[in-house]
Amino acid sequence: MIKKRIKTLLEEALTQLLGSLPIPPYEIEKPKKEIYGDYATNIALVLKNKTNLKPFQIAEKFAQILSEERVLFSKVEVVSPGFINFWIREEYYKEHLREVLKKGEKYGSQDLGQEQRVLVEFVSANPTGPLHIGHGRGAAYGDSIARILSFTGYRVFKEYYINDKGTQMEILGRSVYLRAKELSGEKLVFPEGYYRGAYIYEIAKKALENYPFLLDLEEKKAVELCQTLAINLILEDIKKDLENFRVFYDNWYSESTLYERGKVEKVLRLLKAKNLLYEKDGALWFKASLFEDAKDRVVMRSNKEFTYFTGDMAYHYEKFVERGFDLALNLWGADHHGYVSRLKAFLKALDINSERLKVILIQMVNLIEGGKLKSMSTRQGEFVPLKDLMEEVGVDATRFIFLSRSAETPLDFDLDLAKKQSQENPVYYVQYAHARICSLFEKAKASGLKDFHLENLKTELLSEKEEFKLLKILENFPEVVESASLFLAPYKVTQYLLELAEAFHEYYTKHRIILPENLDLTYTRLGLCLACKLVLKVGLDLLGVSAPERM
Repeated sequence: MIKKRIKTLLEEALTQLLGSLPIPPYEIEKPKKEIYGDYATNIALVLKNKTNLKPFQIAEKFAQILSEERVLFSKVEVVSPGFINFWIREEYYKEHLREVLKKGEKYGSQDLGQEQRVLVEFVSANPTGPLHIGHGRGAAYGDSIARILSFTGYRVFKEYYINDKGTQMEILGRSVYLRAKELSGEKLVFPEGYYRGAYIYEIAKKALENYPFLLDLEEKKAVELCQTLAINLILEDIKKDLENFRVFYDNWYSESTLYERGKVEKVLRLLKAKNLLYEKDGALWFKASLFEDAKDRVVMRSNKEFTYFTGDMAYHYEKFVERGFDLALNLWGADHHGYVSRLKAFLKALDINSERLKVILIQMVNLIEGGKLKSMSTRQGEFVPLKDLMEEVGVDATRFIFLSRSAETPLDFDLDLAKKQSQENPVYYVQYAHARICSLFEKAKASGLKDFHLENLKTELLSEKEEFKLLKILENFPEVVESASLFLAPYKVTQYLLELAEAFHEYYTKHRIILPENLDLTYTRLGLCLACKLVLKVGLDLLGVSAPERM
């Protein structure tokens, strides 16, 4: 990667100029305007306090040394007040094309993780109703992150944490039970805060079919039966939706098993042994404030019921200590932001490095149709199921659009745009580039051309502006993958694919690829197109989006 090579050269030059100084943070970036070169750095500016020289003078000394690097740089220039601009040799980009073609679909893969074991826990929606589009964004994000981490050298394990214990589960059971009574002719007032969706009626019908004696049972027993049935049916529906969304888990982990296997009691014993629990107002509290949390946290209420946080403590203790994961990555809804500090406080309390836990908070999805915003509320039954969105616009468009922005940014999902079969639709635009290249190779074959082989590549024939643009974008792919992995940001891949697709469509429009009168140039241009096809396919796969050969 060019950036890494520049970094190495800069730090070697620094040692030569100033000795082994501590290096303040500095940047190597692509200038916004081409007149400033391919890359630029501010290293001379950040070194101004380390020497008596002015930044411009420091930059000139760097430039003098770096100008001797003839393999990578065609020009090194200093501009006021001390920026250093680099122009990369065209030959470097041309020769790099061979590396892309040699590595094929492994191009861009790296060993950042060095086999570290990572548990990615995502979606984990309460089994109280069908998945909605907010869950879908978390599913796309978590699955794509898992793909990117696997591609960059991590051993990834994907898990769904089933919140099948607590007050919400009891409300679910009671909601079904009351609907069953209604279906049997009883008139009643449905309580506020209960689940009202049409799916509750369907489960209630099933309950009456499975248990004809349901309404003759003691209410507590009847509610328990309704609760168990509802959880099982909703989970079955959730699993089906996720599989249709190309999301598959290595494990489905039940919260209730933490209690059944004594994991919660074990963690409380560990905290008690450290004198980190105390009683107040009949409740049991954890001294979270000692570990940078805003306040102490209740782990057992005065009615002797454990809080949601208590199960979370046991779950994460098991992740790190008993199951031996190096990193745990949780994707939560934005409304769970308050849980991050308390969970990290618990880890610190048990001397577990809290940096091993990474939490991504997934912001809301606003579904726009005909310029109108649709509302979502699981309890009120006003939500857009993920399955409906998949059926209406397709899995590819749904995933691509969900991954088009940072998870920390609310997303407006334009339903009308997602259904368009045109360049306005971002996923169509990228997939069409891949399909166009496939059709190009079919055309070449029909014209009697032999299959492309690396020995047919004569990179010295590439001279068009649009060709160099493609070469530069292709060279940048490993850097994009690295950044997406380090920052857990699939949207960086999405943005890259749009840039590559735009550059390819421009090239395809302006230049003939198949030239019967010049086979050397034809095969070389086909090689460039093949590299684009490989990278488009790899990038789309990292997003969990298909790369069609025909459209």
